[in-house]
Amino acid sequence: MTLPSPHEALIYLMVVTSASDRDMTDVEMGRIGVVLKTWPIFQDFDDWKLIRVAQDCQQRLQAENGLGAILADVGRTLPSRLHDTAYAAAFEVASVDLEMRMEELRVLELIRAALSVDAQTIASIERATKARHRTLT
Repeated sequence: MTLPSPHEALIYLMVVTSASDRDMTDVEMGRIGVVLKTWPIFQDFDDWKLIRVAQDCQQRLQAENGLGAILADVGRTLPSRLHDTAYAAAFEVASVDLEMRMEELRVLELIRAALSVDAQTIASIERATKARHRTLT
């Protein structure tokens, strides 16, 4: 298979994180849409491609060692300066429903390892994301 584009690689990580518990919720898919519309890194991405990219990711996941292959491809595709952005996108999706399942935590751990994101950066991303998702109730 060919390597994904940088945009596709970022979307793959969000889809993989959402699908990790076998349940891609509407809230998680909605958050992926918000990320695509509001994060500067996606300013030149055509939103209508999201469904095709998500389907491609799901097909890749079904292959033998699908998750490992996706993570390896993402690591080869994205320059190291975007590894923290990639982790932030994945964590954004995982935290949107305010509950982290074991499967999501494990996928996030694998993403951190595959992209060699350092502990201080991880802590900063996670703290900022959690703060952004808090509500008054």
